[in-house]
Amino acid sequence: MSTMDDISLGDNPGQHRFELKKAGEVAAYAEYNVLKNALLFTHTEVLPAYEGQGLGSKLAKFALEEVRKRGVHAIPQCQFIAGYIRKHPEYLDLVAEEHRRAYRL
Repeated sequence: MSTMDDISLGDNPGQHRFELKKAGEVAAYAEYNVLKNALLFTHTEVLPAYEGQGLGSKLAKFALEEVRKRGVHAIPQCQFIAGYIRKHPEYLDLVAEEHRRAYRL
């Protein structure tokens, strides 16, 4: 788990999601399915009370760094994660070439 001020980031494998908590409350999450050699990101959500604070980007960065640490690929079915990768090409290598076109990467 990573912590910044009152923000903590971690994996909740029981719920199949990465979570960003602010002051101990879940503020955002990125849901995933575990595949043999990849994490398939299906949905990312920032709860309404926490929108506009850049928390979604912090969560996406954390989730993609976790993918890198695990040595697997990311499949960004979730448009938020795909959009984050478009804006941050340093994560493009996490997406297998055969999946890039499907997500406009």
